[in-house]
Amino acid sequence: MSFYRWQGEDLIIACHLQPRASKDEFCGLHGESLKVRIKAPPVEGKANAYLIKFLAKQFGVTKRDIEIISGELSREKRVRIADPQKLPEQIEIAKA
Repeated sequence: MSFYRWQGEDLIIACHLQPRASKDEFCGLHGESLKVRIKAPPVEGKANAYLIKFLAKQFGVTKRDIEIISGELSREKRVRIADPQKLPEQIEIAKA
């Protein structure tokens, strides 16, 4: 199984989040999830908001085009990206 799947024009990604990292980056796979490091702490929703901002920039969409569909309070999350305009070079995602 892959860490992503296409649902029509939307991209669904399984993420393993590492908050309080030294820098923001995609850093390979963690099991069957994409490991994402972000600087924000996991306090009062700050990590989720920061993750949405980071993914919006990486995929060329607005923050409202990103939705955490599961794992709101977990490191393991599933995220929907509505109609991504670009695919980050650091990770291998085939266009649907």
